Amino acid sequence: MYQVLYRKYRPRVFSDVYGQDHVTSTLKNEIKNGRVSHAYLFTGSRGTGKTTCAKILAKAVNCENSIDGEPCNECEVCKGLDNGSIYDVVEIDAASNNGVDNIRDLREEANYTPTRGKYRVYIIDEVHMLSTGAFNALLKTLEEPPAHVIFILATTEVHKLPATILSRCQRFDFKRIQPETMSVRLKQVADAEGISLDDDAAVLIARIADGALRDGLSILDQCAGRSKNVTSLLVSEVAGIAGREALYQLSSAISDKDANTAMSVIASLYQNSYDMERLCVEMISHFRNFLVVKTVKKSRELIVCTDDEYDMIKQSAGDFTLENIIYALDLFQSTLVSIKGGATARIEVEMAFARLCEPKLEQSMDAVMDRLSSLERAVRNGVKIVSAEKAETTQPSVSIENSNPRITESNQLPKEIEAAPVPAPAEEISPATPIQPEVPVQSDDEKQEAPQSDQTQPFSQWADFMDIIHRDDIGLFGILAGAKGYVRGEYFLIDSPNPAFRDFIKTSTHTKAMKKALYELTGNQYKLGLFKRKSTEQQKRDPLEDLINMTRGGTNVDIK
Repeated sequence: MYQVLYRKYRPRVFSDVYGQDHVTSTLKNEIKNGRVSHAYLFTGSRGTGKTTCAKILAKAVNCENSIDGEPCNECEVCKGLDNGSIYDVVEIDAASNNGVDNIRDLREEANYTPTRGKYRVYIIDEVHMLSTGAFNALLKTLEEPPAHVIFILATTEVHKLPATILSRCQRFDFKRIQPETMSVRLKQVADAEGISLDDDAAVLIARIADGALRDGLSILDQCAGRSKNVTSLLVSEVAGIAGREALYQLSSAISDKDANTAMSVIASLYQNSYDMERLCVEMISHFRNFLVVKTVKKSRELIVCTDDEYDMIKQSAGDFTLENIIYALDLFQSTLVSIKGGATARIEVEMAFARLCEPKLEQSMDAVMDRLSSLERAVRNGVKIVSAEKAETTQPSVSIENSNPRITESNQLPKEIEAAPVPAPAEEISPATPIQPEVPVQSDDEKQEAPQSDQTQPFSQWADFMDIIHRDDIGLFGILAGAKGYVRGEYFLIDSPNPAFRDFIKTSTHTKAMKKALYELTGNQYKLGLFKRKSTEQQKRDPLEDLINMTRGGTNVDIK
């Protein structure tokens, strides 16, 4: 008969338990040194190994040939406990045996000596489900049990246990298993079962399992039922979650204020039976990654993903301000609560995306702050404020170089603002030709001071910029020797004396390295250009030529 993976590969010794070294090392030392306690409390989220460790501990304290605190799994007692022929280990489900009478029966049974091993071990699972009377009945026995009895209590909700119970037990907190550790275990199980598991798929399963290895093995088992070649796409289909591509399409629609695209993507996911509540959870996780990128300096350590996806996350996070991200997270959290009480989950999710794509629909203070943040960001990027009437008749202007190719038209910005005229290509920009924003024609009564154009400023972090380039692109570092950097609005201009730099920078690898270094230092997405100096030397003219020109124009010239 087929045995599911999480049962087939359940650890039989402490060294096989993944991600709980702080628990297993302590238990092994206690057994090895003969310092076994009479009561243990194992607490932690589901699938982290609480019951597994309880069973291993029950075997280890009764094993006839214990080696370094581990059960041998070869002696008569270990085999008897595994196959159920020895009844010295009793598992009790507190969810169905939670009354006072059940605990009284347990107390009477505990007085009998073990039949084969040294200890009678009682494993009480989901102990928080016991009634108040049952807890009171257990107190005295738990504090002073017979010498041959060990209690192991396991629970996922330790806060529901009375303090009197907690004070009588040795408490061990089981941590969520780290995705990196879980993906390694998943790869090992897949290899043993002849399953081809991609690295991206293993990371995705670990992220979906949320620290529970049992859940991860169950997902792998389900995927293997579909195909022996498990990819990230297959995992997304089996787990009923939106693929990464759909999440980026939705976040892009939010940044572009494109409700039409957002609704189309949601409709497509709904037709493919994707759970809308799960979609909401995925969007929360997606924007959480944006939040980490925006606020944490070493964000790579806190985001579980591949290197390629991390680059996509950083690029997409640049489309949002911190206020945008927090507002979206708050709205998705509220939507998740509303789904449980709403008529249709799909409608709740669509309403959330409509609010995010049309900020005017939301009148809360968070929405107002989000809109103000968008305006401030737009002004910093060189756009002009126009009246509502003029905004309706404004023709879209297309950017010649845009670090985000999805945003190319002014009608994709907030409706209160309009994109300024696009300057000449970056290679032609020089200090003598500043970028002048367009000023609307005004009457004498409406005239106001024209906005000032962006000024070229030396880049004050050039040394730090070169250090990052030296780390990431040593060839580019050599070409940039002796160069300087300048900032003008959204442009980063490079003044290099090396004539080979113009051709060298055309390579996309070097361009990406420079943009990455700038984003790491400033948090801004700059466009690159060449700083072109205009010669200040005046060409010498023949004085006779000036005299001829002035005479032809009818000007009298006195010759001295």
